[in-house]
Amino acid sequence: MSPLPHPHSSPVSETFRFVSLLLSAMASGDLRAELECSVCLNIYTDPVTLKCGHNFCRVCIDRVLDTQGGSGGYSCPECREEFPDRPALHRNITLRNIAETFLSAQPDWEESGVFCTHCVDSPVPAVRSCLLCEVYLCDKHLRVHKKSPEHILCDPTLSMERRKCSIHKKILEYYCTEDETCICVSCYVIGEHKGHEMKSLDEASEKKKETLRNVLQNLLTKREETEERVQSLQEHRRKVEEEAAGDTERVTALFIDLRRRLEDLEKRILMDISGRAERISISIRDLEIKKEELSRKLRHIEELCNMTDPLTVLQESDTGDLCDTEDEDNEDRERHEELLHDGGGLDVAGVLHTGLSDIITEINVYFYIQGAADILLDGNTADNNLQISDDRKTVSGSDIDQNLPETPERFQNYPQVLSSQSFSSGRHYWEVDVGGLDEWRVGMCYPSIDRGGGEESEIGYNKKSWGLDWDDDNNQYLVIHDSNKILLPPDPSSNRIRIYLDYEAGRISFYDLCDPIRHLHTFTTIFTEPLHAVLYVWEGCIKICGGRRDM
Repeated sequence: MSPLPHPHSSPVSETFRFVSLLLSAMASGDLRAELECSVCLNIYTDPVTLKCGHNFCRVCIDRVLDTQGGSGGYSCPECREEFPDRPALHRNITLRNIAETFLSAQPDWEESGVFCTHCVDSPVPAVRSCLLCEVYLCDKHLRVHKKSPEHILCDPTLSMERRKCSIHKKILEYYCTEDETCICVSCYVIGEHKGHEMKSLDEASEKKKETLRNVLQNLLTKREETEERVQSLQEHRRKVEEEAAGDTERVTALFIDLRRRLEDLEKRILMDISGRAERISISIRDLEIKKEELSRKLRHIEELCNMTDPLTVLQESDTGDLCDTEDEDNEDRERHEELLHDGGGLDVAGVLHTGLSDIITEINVYFYIQGAADILLDGNTADNNLQISDDRKTVSGSDIDQNLPETPERFQNYPQVLSSQSFSSGRHYWEVDVGGLDEWRVGMCYPSIDRGGGEESEIGYNKKSWGLDWDDDNNQYLVIHDSNKILLPPDPSSNRIRIYLDYEAGRISFYDLCDPIRHLHTFTTIFTEPLHAVLYVWEGCIKICGGRRDM
C-alpha cells in the first residue's frame, strides 16, 4: 500500500503526488486497495497518519499501540519503523473525505464485492443481478438490459445457484409454510409440495421480518435492562469504593486505638500482678515494725511487773498506750485474711475479661451500626420547666413555668423529657452535646416509668430506667439504676456523650466522645419493654447531635 504524505513534506507537492496516485489507482481498478487499512483490511474509518507516513484507522492503530505499550517501545505495523515514545496521531482529513466519497458512490460493492459481468477491462461494481441471464450488471449495462417480466432483477449476489431450485433448476418464487422452505413453480405444481399452503417470497419474508422485529424488540429491552444493571452496579461500586475509603481510615484509626488500649491493659494487669507481692511485702514490713513495738512493750511491762516500789509502778504515765485497741486488732486480722485469700489469677482473669469486653464493645460501636435514626423529643412528656426547640432536637431548663396541660404522659417535678421514638430491637446509638452544664443526666427508660412526680419518676431511681449523671462537685461521672449509684474514675468531660443500645444483647453503654473515645460504663440486663431515650436538665440546654441504627 502506498504511504500517504509525510507530515513534514511540502503540502502542495504531496497533494499533487497523492492525487496522482489515486488517479493511477482508479485507472487500474485498485482504488479500494489504496483505501484499505492494513490492520482491519476495511475501508479507512477516521484515518490517522504516523510519522513514517502510513495511515490506519484511529481505533485500529490505538489498539496496536496499546498492545505494544508493555514491550518498551512502539513501531509502525506496516514498515516497522520504531519510535521511542508513543507516536502522535495526525488526522488525515483528505484521506477521510476520499474514503467517505468512495463508500457513498459504491455502496453495493462495499456490501457484496460483486463486479459487472460485462466490464472485462476493469472491475466495476455490480448494482443488480439478472437471474434469467445469470449475469451481474453495473449501472451502465443495467440501462441496456432487457426489462421484460421474465428477466428477474435482484440485488447482486455471489451465488446465483442459491436463487434456483436444486431439483428443477428454476427460480425460487414461493415459500412453503408447511415445510418452511423456498420452492419454484414446478415444486408447487407437480413436485412434492403440491397441495401445500404457499406464500410469495415477499409475503413470507415480511412475516418473518415481523417475527424478527419482535425478537429484536425483546433483545433491545433486555439490553436496556442489562445496561441499567451495569449502571446500577457501577454506581454501587462507586459508593462501595467511597465507603471502603472511609472504612480504611476508620479501621486504621481503630487499630491504633486498639493497640494503645491493649498496651494499657497489659501494663495494668502486669502492675496488678507485681503489685500483689509488693502489697504483701509492705504488710510484712508493717507487721515486723508492729512486732518490734510489741516486743518493746513486753519488756517494759515485764520491768514494771518486777519492780518492788509500788509508787513507781503507779506513777508510770504511758501504761494506757501499752495495749492495742480492739479496732486495730480487727483491722490487722482483716488485712491478713485478705492477703492470705487473695484470688491471684482470678483477679487477673477478671480484669482481662472486663478490658477485652470493653474493647469488643468499642468495635461494635465503630462498625456494627449503620444507617441514620433520628432522635426527636416528645414535647407531650416534657416537664413544665422545660422548653423544646422547634426542630425537637434541643431541651432547655428554665425557672419559668410553661403552663403546659397536665396529662398522664407528662413528667411532674423532675425536668425530664422522652424521645418520641422507641427501640424494641436492633443496635442503635445517639449522641448529645451537654455543653459544659453543671448538672445533667441522660439515659434510657421504659415507657411504663412513673410520671406522677414521686421518687420513682426520677431517671435512675427505679428498675425501669438507666442513667449517666455528671457530678460537677467531684468532676466525675456516675451511673444510676434502681437507686444504685456507681462513681466512675474522675476525668474531665468532653461535653459530648454517646449512648449505645444493643437491645437483643441487653446492653446500654455510655461513651465520652473524647479523642480517643472513652468507654464509661455498660449496663447489662434483659429488656422487657421498648426503650425511649431520656434527657434530664435543670439549667442550660442539652442538644441531640445525631444517631444511628443497625436493624
